[in-house]
Amino acid sequence: MKFLLSLTLLVSLTVGAFADIQCPPMAQQGPVRKLGRGISNIAFGITELPVTFQRINDTEGNSAAWGYGVQLGLSRAFYRIGKGFYDVFSFCLPTYKESYRQPYPSDLVWGVNGYSEFPPELGFDTRFDYSRMYYGY
Repeated sequence: MKFLLSLTLLVSLTVGAFADIQCPPMAQQGPVRKLGRGISNIAFGITELPVTFQRINDTEGNSAAWGYGVQLGLSRAFYRIGKGFYDVFSFCLPTYKESYRQPYPSDLVWGVNGYSEFPPELGFDTRFDYSRMYYGY
């Protein structure tokens, strides 16, 4: 009985460890995500212009926002739209380091100089619930 119990425990732990190995860290970065990223970059890449303008306005002032904030926003928008077309036309091929990750520098590493995976969102809604209370009536 002890042998059967210990064998069952050993098999269950082994199966659990094997299941953990089967989901690598880049499992969600696949061709479908790359296609979706490309479509959203094409459709909403122009949102880089007002977001960059506002970011420069907040940090450096109105003159800088109208001076180089517009230029930086347009260049970021064209870059994002171009990478969107690149992602759409090559969505079935792993391109960047044999994976489907975005080929541009991430904003998590570079701060304000990098790009988020998807275009920035406009408006006052947020994904975080610290400013609004939603009640399910």
